[in-house]
Amino acid sequence: MLDEKPLSATVHEPASQAIETQWWRGAVIYQVYPRSFADSDGDGTGDLPGLISRLDYIASLGVDAIWVSPFYRSPMADFGYDISDYRDVDPVFGTLADFDRLLAESHRRGLRVIVDQVLSHSSEQHPWFEESRRSRDNPKADWYVWADPSPDGTPPNNWLSIFGGPAWQWEPRRGQYYLHNFLVSQPDLNFHNPQVAAQMLEEAEFWLRRGVDGFRLDAINFCFHDVQLRSNPAKPFAERKGRGYTIDNPYAAQYHLYDNTQPEMLGFVERLRQLVDRYPGTMTLGEISCEDPFAAVRDYTQGDQRLHSAYCFEFLVDRFSTDHVREVLETLAQRAPDYWPCWAVGNHDVARVASRWAQSGVDEVRRAKLLNAFLLSLRGTACSYQGEELGLTEVEVPRNALKDPYGIAFWPTFKGRDGCRTPMPWDDRLPQAGFTRGEPWLPLPERHRQRAVSLQQADAESVLNAYRAMVRFRRAQPALRWGSMRLLPSPEGVVAFVREHRGQNLLAAFNFSASRVQLALPLETRAEGLSLPGHESGKAGAGVVELPPAGVFFGSLRAT
Repeated sequence: MLDEKPLSATVHEPASQAIETQWWRGAVIYQVYPRSFADSDGDGTGDLPGLISRLDYIASLGVDAIWVSPFYRSPMADFGYDISDYRDVDPVFGTLADFDRLLAESHRRGLRVIVDQVLSHSSEQHPWFEESRRSRDNPKADWYVWADPSPDGTPPNNWLSIFGGPAWQWEPRRGQYYLHNFLVSQPDLNFHNPQVAAQMLEEAEFWLRRGVDGFRLDAINFCFHDVQLRSNPAKPFAERKGRGYTIDNPYAAQYHLYDNTQPEMLGFVERLRQLVDRYPGTMTLGEISCEDPFAAVRDYTQGDQRLHSAYCFEFLVDRFSTDHVREVLETLAQRAPDYWPCWAVGNHDVARVASRWAQSGVDEVRRAKLLNAFLLSLRGTACSYQGEELGLTEVEVPRNALKDPYGIAFWPTFKGRDGCRTPMPWDDRLPQAGFTRGEPWLPLPERHRQRAVSLQQADAESVLNAYRAMVRFRRAQPALRWGSMRLLPSPEGVVAFVREHRGQNLLAAFNFSASRVQLALPLETRAEGLSLPGHESGKAGAGVVELPPAGVFFGSLRAT
């Protein structure tokens, strides 16, 4: 049992000097979903000028970088993750000049800028696909994944779309099917074609030349498919869970062995790293969802020739369990000891963590502070999604107001991703809480107005000010930013570990339960508590640390 032994695997740290000079190691990255962040022109949709106007706020959080979700030209079938022009800004968000100003103003404030790259697929309205679909012999004919039908006219295999139904769409002009792992309007590019792989590197370099500090690589392991088009095997019903797919989604009924995470991808990752390395100080962060995420994040970040970091969906699960948390941390340490992780407990694709990981009997504000402190204490790089610093909860969006095609297709059993994408509440005194002068693209609920930045700024005990304190604390503790991590035995509802770096031994303990608990310290050690403003902190006693409900404890661990 995990509770009966400490973490046995050794986490190998790079040389201290190398860790401390690479800005992304131990960084805190703030994810901005620009459509919902700040609207400058009153059309109800957030934009780049609106984001620029709020950079002082982001800088005040103490974070190192912002990750900006897609702002490229797009018909917006999937709200920017269906790109029709990789080198331009969609007019709903502004212009290329606005983006250049965003870079300059961010850098002036010491903030680095990471942008999404959506390489595996484009929009059906991209000129490449419009040409490719016309015939089998045009210059772009092999730029997308095309396949002949089976003898009975059905798709060539059993691959499924994440958004429901077959992953193949018939194109009568070619008399073939094309592959779409996501929406029908998001055809998959054919990375087995060397021209495509080279072109996508050129698309990425366009933004490197403009001065971005790195890429968040959307669904990066979906770029290559099995060239033999082998069907995926069926998955037993008992295993159809996790990875963000609801049980009513047929996608969960397969082992996805052939439609993603192919071995050829590693060669492309190395080429991408070679490109990025030509621009000093830039980094790559991969999003990976597959059957064996622990192996994938290890392989995709192996050595110094592949991605700098990657994250999987292990902390984006629907229900919270300390057993699950400890199992993930232990398994990663054992199977990928050299991997530098990136952690997120929420993003634009999953229900907000304050609701998803709510705990009966625990105050929402204390719980939000606990979740942020936990995220910012893990070994690796941390991604905070906009609104987590305010403790925003999931919004129940009415059926007639849904925008997400995923939610519309699966309503009412799954209501999509709109509930985590509602606008940021800036000022409780203004219409639409200061997000826009017009009608917001998604509703902004009254309870979010009560958690507006304007109210939390003035409250010393707010989630916002506790978040700022935790970021400052992380910056001041080398062990939290760069140190190794050793999991400790802990009682039910508690996660505890020791972070170590250059002689600093820092104990971090988190009580996710609604009860007061005691954590036994390792033999022949004592803990000296460190102050963390705004949090419900535990107290060190003789051989134990006492943790209040939703409490945290940080302390120097010393031999007796």
